[in-house]
Amino acid sequence: MDVYQAISDRRSIRKYKDQPVEPEKITRVLDAARLAPSWKNMQCWRFLVLNQAAGREALLAAFDDDNPGKKALAQAPVLIVVCADPAQSEVSHDMEYYIADAAAAFQNLCLAAHEIGLGTCWMGMYDEAAVKERLGIPAGIRVIGVTPLGYPDQEPRQRPRKDLTEIAYYNDWGKTDAD
Repeated sequence: MDVYQAISDRRSIRKYKDQPVEPEKITRVLDAARLAPSWKNMQCWRFLVLNQAAGREALLAAFDDDNPGKKALAQAPVLIVVCADPAQSEVSHDMEYYIADAAAAFQNLCLAAHEIGLGTCWMGMYDEAAVKERLGIPAGIRVIGVTPLGYPDQEPRQRPRKDLTEIAYYNDWGKTDAD
């Protein structure tokens, strides 16, 4: 699968098969995440892999029952908590680059998972303090997102996307042609 196809075909998966994920596949998606670009190559990201019941249950307890992603987290055999250490990044012109760095790594993880037949779903609606407390994540580390990881048990259709003429401009703001 080429990278454009992976980008085009990847979907957020919220239903998973009751099938373990092979350790080498977990390593592969983590390796793809580690290869992401980062501010001054500081690589501030950290990944907490929960592949045992106790860790997954601890994370689930930090999610509200009405959170639409909680069911996916409960089904998936592996959960990955994507974190970042702001002390290993910088702030420049009021931009906190640890967020962009971890987001790039998270995207690489999701695309690599899709390429090898695994599903993911970027989840960002959680109580960060509760997640950190239940999982023993140190105070200075930020939780950027959580994803289930497993074999998809659904094939969602692509959701609507804005046309490029609505979001891409050439040379002047609002100009949508390249000439």
